[in-house]
Amino acid sequence: MKWFHKNERTSNILEKIEAKYKIRRYLQLIIGVFLISIAFNIFLLPNNLVFGGVSGLSIIIKEIMPINPSHFIMVTSLILLIISFIVLGKKQTKGSIVGSILFPIFVDLTANINQYIQLDSSNLLLAVIFGGIIYGFGAGLVFKAGFTTGGTDIINQIISKYAHISMGNAMLMSDGLIVLLGTFFFGVTKLMYAIIVIYIIGLMTDKVLLGISNSKAFYIITNEDTKIRDYLLNELHHGVTIFNVKGGYTHKKDEVILCVVPTSEYYKVKEGIHEIDKDTFFVVCDAYEVFGGE
Repeated sequence: MKWFHKNERTSNILEKIEAKYKIRRYLQLIIGVFLISIAFNIFLLPNNLVFGGVSGLSIIIKEIMPINPSHFIMVTSLILLIISFIVLGKKQTKGSIVGSILFPIFVDLTANINQYIQLDSSNLLLAVIFGGIIYGFGAGLVFKAGFTTGGTDIINQIISKYAHISMGNAMLMSDGLIVLLGTFFFGVTKLMYAIIVIYIIGLMTDKVLLGISNSKAFYIITNEDTKIRDYLLNELHHGVTIFNVKGGYTHKKDEVILCVVPTSEYYKVKEGIHEIDKDTFFVVCDAYEVFGGE
């Protein structure tokens, strides 16, 4: 009975969060899909950059037969939504519905944007860089709002579920196959440019989702606990947290010092630790968001 009430309270919290940010989430989705469509129609489609996904597949199909990319994306996305509903269920399909419909509509609405924004098509590298940045920024906004644009994301979820592999490996399989297929139609040079696009899209998406790290988290194990604590607290004026750990191999009990510092003070902490104890073991991670504390 207690477990039921706990779940119910948790569910209510989630509902309140979704209701509170509903307008912002949908606005973010619309802006994100618009940016993705702009990048697709200005930079990626005209230069035949097959970067994976249903969008990349539509570029290949356009080369084979005179089918409008937006129409192909719409039909394929709707088919995949139906498959997702049958195979993955209503809950997992829910986040893909709006994006799957909006994306092909926006691709169609921005199809003639090249008539208004004319770029030098001879510089492919610029198209790759700016196309990747704008597409990745838009994708980041979509994912941050809790949505997807459907397409191969659905295929990846199905592969991950039934092949018992990670989403990353599933993406590598499906999108990798589409990118390689593009090589047969557009050549190896376009493949290399497509790989750069994929990298930039992934980088930008992560930056939007996680932000730019302004802090570093230090996890420190040392024989000079007191001196390092004193250095962090009294010299650098940063709070520390101590928690007990046990070695997985030696089973030896020890303490870990956790300290979060601004990125600008990374050097002071690192060199200070080495100065106190050259044998100190520590791990440094990006801390994207830091709340609370004094």
